[in-house]
Amino acid sequence: MMKALCIAAVFFAFAVMPMCTTASAAQESKDFFPPDAPDIPAYSLPDLLVAADGHKITSLEDWKKARRPEILELFRKYVYGRVPATPYQQTFKTINEDPKAMDGAATLKQVDVAIRANDKSLTIHLYLFVPNKARKPAPAFLLICNRSTDNIDPTRKNRSEFWPAEEVIARGYAIAAFYNADVDPDKHDGFNDGIHGMLDGGTRPPDAWGTLAAWAWGASRCMDYLVTDPDIARGKVAVIGHSRGGKTALWAGAEDERFAMACSNDSGCGGAALSRRQTKDKETVAKINKAFPHWFNENFKTYGDRVEALPVDQHMLIALMAPRAVCVGSAAQDLWADPRGEFQSAIQAGPVYRLFGKSGLGDRVEMPAMGEPLDGEGVHYHIREGIHNLTLADWKFYLDFADKQFGVR
Repeated sequence: MMKALCIAAVFFAFAVMPMCTTASAAQESKDFFPPDAPDIPAYSLPDLLVAADGHKITSLEDWKKARRPEILELFRKYVYGRVPATPYQQTFKTINEDPKAMDGAATLKQVDVAIRANDKSLTIHLYLFVPNKARKPAPAFLLICNRSTDNIDPTRKNRSEFWPAEEVIARGYAIAAFYNADVDPDKHDGFNDGIHGMLDGGTRPPDAWGTLAAWAWGASRCMDYLVTDPDIARGKVAVIGHSRGGKTALWAGAEDERFAMACSNDSGCGGAALSRRQTKDKETVAKINKAFPHWFNENFKTYGDRVEALPVDQHMLIALMAPRAVCVGSAAQDLWADPRGEFQSAIQAGPVYRLFGKSGLGDRVEMPAMGEPLDGEGVHYHIREGIHNLTLADWKFYLDFADKQFGVR
């Protein structure tokens, strides 16, 4: 059974002031997000609470035992791919520890997460700052860094809002990061390099894992270390990413339930945005697979011109986080990532959160005003002014929501 969405009724309820580009007009319209075009095709979403055999999911036990594993498997088969069962060895080595980092505010730990398989090896360089003056073990954020390593400079000679380590430490959180290319290069290399070159064997099937799944696997290997560090609160680790990293963070949180929260920033198609919602301004399944053929599995490519036949949509990915926390962040000028589609995914995940006794974002249909976050029960959404980026403003929203989830302050 498919759950129909009445697009016109929902979206004409939103604010109708157009986007402006002049300074004075932007000031006047800063609290509003432009309306949808009236000609967006109607679409229906797969029902979260109807199993593949047609039976209705009415209990938490049925969700955990039947529907959640089923949805997880559908995403493996049709979107991200599955990790091969190839055995590997993993070791951790602290190569540097500075207890007086950030002028004494933090302890820096640089840890090499070494992976070895089939006579090949790679190393994930994990950077971790732990607050010295806050209660420990500390909750933590793990960033999947899809930009240059200057953004996660452990020496702090280079500082970036993309990874605002000083600000996060001041809030009482530990903050960690790894560079995605340490795990797998962000290029279509035939899956011969990185972790694919180590763990893949023989001919790759249509559901073989893509690069996003490899990065998510790398986040879990970093988590393997974090749960051993006595300074880190095991049940209070959030994984966060921007753009392609945001897609990865959601999949990492779905696959690895040790992550207590997943933050998806401007993640768009294949991330938080609904695939079935088609607009002229947004990235689509067809466009993303053409531009980045290595990100997803081969099966996903077959749905470019028939997305309505895809057995999953992204609200189902967000629902896989329940009852754990999930954050979705958008930017007003980032129409390519489809802010409204990201918001709708967060809303439509609600039925599963309600099974756990949480309201999610409730029955809301209107997008929030710019810079005014929606902090629901287990689900957060915000839209800020500006372009496609992970900013200090985004981090503040995520930290504020984490305070509520993790009991900080």
